[in-house]
Amino acid sequence: MKAAQSTDNRERVLLVGVGRKRAPRVPGGETGQVERDALVELAELTESAGGNVVGSMLQLRDRPDPATLVGRGKLEEIEAEAQFRKANLVIFDASLTPSQQRNIDDVLDRRVIDRTQLILDIFAKHARSREGQLQVELAQLNYLLPRLAGSRTELSRLGGGIGTRGPGEQKIETDRRRIRDRIQRLQQNIETVRRQRSQRRASRQAVPLGTVALVGYTNAGKSTLFNALTKAKVVVSSRMFATLDPTVRAVRMPSGRRVLLSDTVGFIRALPPALIAAFRATLEEVQEAALLLHVTDAANPQHAEQDQEVEKVLADLGVEKTPRLRVYNKVDLLPPEELAALRLANGSNAYVSAATGDGLDNLLARIDAGMPIDPVVRLKLRVPLADGKSLALIYALGRVVNSVTGESEMRLDVELPESLARRVAQYAAKPAKHAG
Repeated sequence: MKAAQSTDNRERVLLVGVGRKRAPRVPGGETGQVERDALVELAELTESAGGNVVGSMLQLRDRPDPATLVGRGKLEEIEAEAQFRKANLVIFDASLTPSQQRNIDDVLDRRVIDRTQLILDIFAKHARSREGQLQVELAQLNYLLPRLAGSRTELSRLGGGIGTRGPGEQKIETDRRRIRDRIQRLQQNIETVRRQRSQRRASRQAVPLGTVALVGYTNAGKSTLFNALTKAKVVVSSRMFATLDPTVRAVRMPSGRRVLLSDTVGFIRALPPALIAAFRATLEEVQEAALLLHVTDAANPQHAEQDQEVEKVLADLGVEKTPRLRVYNKVDLLPPEELAALRLANGSNAYVSAATGDGLDNLLARIDAGMPIDPVVRLKLRVPLADGKSLALIYALGRVVNSVTGESEMRLDVELPESLARRVAQYAAKPAKHAG
């Protein structure tokens, strides 16, 4: 009986979507389908933040209202619906201007946040490293600064609810000067972190290992794929933005050489520019990569639209020309006929299931062949047995096709990364000069 009386203590949330009146995306389709799909994604984001979605509303307008986004009459409808649903938080699937935020607050008798603030809240919840926490706080303060004037009293409260984590918990007496000072200190700290990351990257590059970065829409299964390829234990969750801090691990390729695989934060539709700017240091792993693995959730009906959003973010990062390999993940969730149609439509990409391991061997071979730096070369070597260091490197970083051990040397037929081949070039066997 006690279990039946238990209540859901999560914050009750009403979602509001706004779109422009236009023709259906698909002939004969339903008007506003794009916006309805966006509301589904907003609901997933809200669940990731710990909210309980109790309802949603959608308005299609010829143009957004500059003062309130949806118009005062619609705001009164939203207030009535929120009261009926007992929702104490309203989330708009848009980026509200400071004036729109204030005008909406004047009408709705409950807390209001926009899509940007929701994403910032999720980032604050999931940031684990010091770098990630600094970046989240910087983005939150930059968001808060123009909204100080006329802010509602909830900014003066401590704790309690989606959109109030981090700097949003600071008291209202925090003035612009103090926030600007804090922003400046954060920028200096992040720049220090960026230099440290560059130094670590330089030390990694001293031993030439190409970097492969996993990119893709959030919840495409990148972390599951990363774990499957590296045997790492990165947190895997169906919640959006479960992975925020980058993780780098070495992976051995079929040729024997090693590459560095980097798991990065997932992208999302209309990712706020402030977040891209704030996470510059983290996203440098993508910018420095020699090869990008664009991971697609093949089982998601909207994966084509999601891939377009990923391409936009990659263009913003200036890496649209970086070599990439498209990886269709979660193929185990597709019926055989749909998988066959996907392969027919998209050609020679990689098709894998990170959950079952299907296709991973082929993916590693594709990565090995597609790495544009430090290619694998084949050569014959005569290495003195006394040079144990070179022999150890050859066996650790290359593939020995054949070997014969003599009294003082080892004759090897090997495949090595070009960088290692240069280091042992003095042992390259010279062709015999005898006649035919």
